[in-house]
Parts: sequence; C-alpha cells; structure tokens
Amino acid sequence: MDTLVNLQAFLATADAAGFSAAARKLNVSTSVVAKRVNQLEDQIGATLFHRSTRQLRLTEAGQQYVHRARSVVADVGDLLSRMGEKGPDLIDHLRIKAPTSLTIARLADVFSAFQTQNPRLKLEIVLIDRPVDPVTEGFDIAIGAFPHSFGGVVDEPLCQLKRLLCASPGYLKAHGVPKHPRDLVEHRCLSFLPTGPEWMFDGPRGRITVQVRPLLNSNEGHVLVKSAIAGNGIAFISHYLAADALRDGTLQVVLPEFPIPDLWVKATIPERRANAAAIQALLRELKHALSPVL
Repeated sequence: MDTLVNLQAFLATADAAGFSAAARKLNVSTSVVAKRVNQLEDQIGATLFHRSTRQLRLTEAGQQYVHRARSVVADVGDLLSRMGEKGPDLIDHLRIKAPTSLTIARLADVFSAFQTQNPRLKLEIVLIDRPVDPVTEGFDIAIGAFPHSFGGVVDEPLCQLKRLLCASPGYLKAHGVPKHPRDLVEHRCLSFLPTGPEWMFDGPRGRITVQVRPLLNSNEGHVLVKSAIAGNGIAFISHYLAADALRDGTLQVVLPEFPIPDLWVKATIPERRANAAAIQALLRELKHALSPVL
C-alpha cells in the first residue's frame, strides 16, 4: 500500500508541477509529499524530478515512468471498484487521445456527460490529429479514423465516418461545377490537413485518386466549412460537419456520383486495459452517441 500511496504522490506532483500544489490536492503536508516521492525514487533507483528553487520538472526517467504509474494506479482503482470496496462509482484515470474536430462537434458533450455520471473518474483528454499508438504514447484510449494498426492493442469500431465534397452555390456559379474528380485540379480546394491533398473517389470503373493544390489546409473541420460557406472553394469534409449547411442550402454536394470512401472511427485500447470497467463504460457511451454513422 505504501508503494501505491507513493505513486499517487508522484502523479500529483507531476500534474501540479510542484510539491506544495500536490500537497493541497492530496490534503497532506508538503513534506509528506516530498517524502513519498523520495521513497519511490529510492525504491526504483532513479531520480524522477529535476529540483530547483524555481521549478520542478520531470527527468527523462520520470517521463518514462509517469504513464506507467498512471496505469498502475488506474488498475488498482478499477479493481477496487469491481470488488465494491469503493461503492458503485467508477474510479479510474483515463488518458484519452481524440481528434480535434470530432471532439469539438460531438465528443466533448459525451465526455462531459460521462464524467458527470461518474464524478470520481479523472479524464485527461488530448486532442491530436495523427495516428497514435496508445501503448508507446501512454494513452488508455486513442480515438481516430486513420486505418493504422499497432501491436498489443484492441481496436473497437465506433461508427462509420461519411465524407463528401461541398461548396457554396456562389462559388459554383462563379467557378463552374466540376463534372469529374480530375476537374478538381483546376479548382480552389479546401483540404483537411491530416488526410492530405490526395483525394480519393469511387467511380464506375474503380478508385480514382486526385492530387489537388489546396488554397486552404486546416486540421480543424469547422474552419473548412466556414471557408466553403464564404465561397472560398470546394471542401473535402466529414458529413457531420457540413450537415447543417447542406440542410439550409448554404452548401451543396459536389460530385455526388463519385462518392468518397467511408472511414471507420475506432477506439484503440492497450490490451492490458481493454477490460477495465471505466473503459468499457465509456465505449458504450461513445457507440451510443456516434452510431451508426456520422
């Protein structure tokens, strides 16, 4: 039990970047927190923090241990929750990687409601728009739509992600309506930065790939939608982001006869954490909120 308490002191100090702030968080004295961290350092034989009068920061060893320590503390909390020693509430610390646009549009509400239902659950949500290996980067769940795979993880499909091309009526009137994906090389294009300027379509004779020259690149889909509505070009965008503008007519679908291949939004979870009660509960909430199609 001393090791667990020392790990909790280490994590609180790392999060607060100081012994005093960690002590306030843990409701103990500063000297107690420092003593617990020192005991942990003695136990593992490594220095976890660079200490100075002005700041406290993790050493290289501390950076390596912090994610492992968080997982150990979370696993103990999950075990106690399952055994009923702490009551029915979920007790865990989930470090979650999520995509920026989807989080702003949909997932922020899911995470907020989930934490309201489980007030003793700690969430750390990091918005990253690239593939992430949750094992090596210290995440409990990595949410995304990139078709990458990693070892030692469980992939949990959440929903299909439909994408389309759209533009404002004003843009199409001024610049013409493309008849084929190859026509896009002559148009002003608005591209989602993580997926890049190589746009793919399904045609009657198979897959068509076009390399466009974007006028605008952004990793935030709302920026692309706003720019398309303003008449700046043709956007390659997820349907859920453009749905309102399509309904009110400020955007319209371009090249509907050449559909864009769907992606799958999935949650990638380290195998050792896949059966944790909090993770399973969050997956159920995510599937309910997102399924069947975005």
